[in-house]
Amino acid sequence: MTLMLQRPLVLVGAGKMGGALLSGWLAGGLSPKQVFVRDPSPSDEAAKFILGAGVHLNAAIDDLAARKPSVVLLAVKPQLMDQVLPDLAPLVAPDALFISIAAGTSLHRLKELLGAEARIVRAMPNTPASVGRGMTVACANALVSAEQRALASELLAAVGDVDWVESEPLIDAVTAISGSGPAYVFYLAECLAAAGEALGLEPALALRLARATVSGAGEMLHQLDDAPSTLRKNVTSPGGTTAAALDVLMGEGGLSPLLRRATAAARDRSRELGQ
Repeated sequence: MTLMLQRPLVLVGAGKMGGALLSGWLAGGLSPKQVFVRDPSPSDEAAKFILGAGVHLNAAIDDLAARKPSVVLLAVKPQLMDQVLPDLAPLVAPDALFISIAAGTSLHRLKELLGAEARIVRAMPNTPASVGRGMTVACANALVSAEQRALASELLAAVGDVDWVESEPLIDAVTAISGSGPAYVFYLAECLAAAGEALGLEPALALRLARATVSGAGEMLHQLDDAPSTLRKNVTSPGGTTAAALDVLMGEGGLSPLLRRATAAARDRSRELGQ
């Protein structure tokens, strides 16, 4: 499906996630002439890409307001929100949708900074968006229309899968699972490589085996409809080597309770950051 907008899209912040979204939109057919990026200090690489693609960079707010953008996507760091958002108030309109991907910034806080009439979607993407395999979960305030929600889904889907929750506090749980989750998987690969070295493998080979195994298993999860438990059982022969390892991983104090504690800690920290 080709991305098409009747009015401009404003991207505020051209960092890694903002850049990933921009690349996804342009690859999806969105006209660069319809995109306006605001970033006071983009990296040289980002500025080169933006200008080379024909995207507008750092147009004045008055100019943007006159163009009546249909979407303003906020991809700045949470600690910059108080500084950046009040300047965007002229862009607030009944038919303008604000999408924030800033971790820990609540819908209530966004409304305080933008104004009571702002239609806002809060979204939590994750870093695999940079390779088009992201997972984003969003929630919306009561002013967002069904059409605006569909538009948000279409824009966020440019970098991966999209789902919605109706209760904003669930975003903290989402943050703990998919938002922070890639780091857990990367750490698993680290630990698997280290375990290979401990068993006598050369470091380079151990790392290669760990990377290929984690990414290959992830691709099976992506391509196949089988439940993770089914895939696990399919490669576990009774009394075999995999079963011996799983007896440790699934035993008392094993991986499942450890991940429950870890994700609870991430959720709790997400709540703290949102206060």
